Order: sequence, then structure tokens, then C-alpha cells
Amino acid sequence: MIDFPIIDSHIHLIDRQRFGYSWSAGSSWAAGATKLHRSWTADDLLHSSAPYRIQGFVCIEADVDVPQYLDEAEWMQSESMRDSRVLACVACLPLEKGISIELEMSRIASLRHVRGVRRLIQNMPDSSVILKHDFLDAINLLPKYDLSFDLCIDPYQFGDAFEMVRQCPTVSFVLDHMGKPQIKERRLDSWFDQIRQISSLPNVVCKISGLMTQADHATWKDEQLLPLIDHVINCFGSDRLLFGGDWPVLELAGSYRQWVEIVDHATQHLSDADRLKIFRSNAINTYRLDI
Repeated sequence: MIDFPIIDSHIHLIDRQRFGYSWSAGSSWAAGATKLHRSWTADDLLHSSAPYRIQGFVCIEADVDVPQYLDEAEWMQSESMRDSRVLACVACLPLEKGISIELEMSRIASLRHVRGVRRLIQNMPDSSVILKHDFLDAINLLPKYDLSFDLCIDPYQFGDAFEMVRQCPTVSFVLDHMGKPQIKERRLDSWFDQIRQISSLPNVVCKISGLMTQADHATWKDEQLLPLIDHVINCFGSDRLLFGGDWPVLELAGSYRQWVEIVDHATQHLSDADRLKIFRSNAINTYRLDI
């Protein structure tokens, strides 16, 4: 069992009194997601993680309804000032606006705990928009503000995502949820190749996260998930992997403790130093945490 405090690189805080989250009600993926129809706090996470110790976490934007994304960024910042467990934040920005987004980028970069940006590519009907000049111009502004980009894609978008990362060598990319392999549909052959390909680019790291909800929420087995974690370990190595809970979304398929146990088991063959990187140090380095 992990005997040191974990830093989770990917959780969401939900405040339904402040923000709208239409995705949790209308999408086919989130069918049956009534479990998420409440607010979720840092205390909720810490209560569900025992006996594992969570020192802190990176709070990722939660796809609030437009135009609330700047308000969410400022709220996450206020939470980080109030609660020392909120170590950093990743905010949403509509980068398809091109260089006109720089004013808003500068605004969120001025927030002390914002370390990165995410724009949900998985929501785009045509992901080729990320290869348009406007999107590339905007994403190439991120290093100017010392911001990384969280890359959240569906498997069919891997080609466009790979090309975007290749064309933006100065941008630091973080691949969320291992590229969301289609576990439930049992369509994994291309995913193995896609992970191998994108891991060849030195400016991308990968989060071990999101697998439980990619499988059948009611019938998933550890045996479905462990080979996929093995693959990202083989491709990215322990220096470019971060543990992420994707909580509370993972509650659709299981408990936080179950997920930590799975990744604990998947990494037990690694050295103590490598496990420390995956569950802690790499998050500190990637998001420049003040630890």
C-alpha cells in the first residue's frame, strides 16, 4: 500500500449554487448521472479516500456552462486561498477565439494558483478546429504566461491532437484520462498504437485517470484496466505519468478508494522512487506546485 501522501493531479470541485453543469444532465455518456447532481467539496474527497492520504490536489475546470468559465477560474482561485489542499487550478479558455483570447489568458494567469488551461476537445464535433490558425495561435501563447494545456480528447481525435502537439513544441501538454480508451466498446487496438505515437513527443505527459468511467459502469473489472495502465507505463515511463482521480466523475462507476487501489496494484512492480514520481513528484513538477 502507498505509504506516503498522494497529490492528485485531476479532481473537480462542483458548486451547483454558483454554476450550471449541463453536461451532467444531457449527455448519453452521463446517463444515470443523477449521483453527480449535488455539490462536491474537498472534504467529500478526503472522506472517501481513506485509508490513503491525500495531501492535496489540482482542481481542473468542470465544463461549466458558457459564459461562466472566467467566474469558475476566479472561484477556484478563491478556494485555493481558503483551503490549502487546493494546490493549483486549471481553467477553461475558448482558445478557438485566437489571439483575441490573450486578454482573458492574461487575466487568469494573474491568479496565483492557476497553472494551466483546458479546452474540452472531446466536446468538439469536428476536432480539426484545433489545427486552425486561430487555435494554434492561441495555444502558442500559453508559454508566455507559463501555462500548460490539459488535452482531453476522444480516441477518434488522436490524429488531430498528435499533430497539434507536434506543431506546438514549446507548449507543455498533459494528456487527460490516457486518451479515453474505449473499454466498454472493446475497441482498443488503435488506442495502443495511438498512445505509443503520442508518447514519442517529448512535450506531453499523461495522467493515469478516467479508466473506470470508460468501462461499463456496472460491470468493469480490474483485469480490463490493468493492461492499459501497463501500456502507458511502458510508453511514457515513470517520469511522465501523473496519478489522477477524476473525482467525482469516477463516482459514476465506483469509489475513489477503488481507483487508488487499482493504480497502487498496477504500479507495485515499480521502485519506490518511481511510485513516488507517479503519485506525487510529477504533479509537483508539471503544475509547479508550491510544496
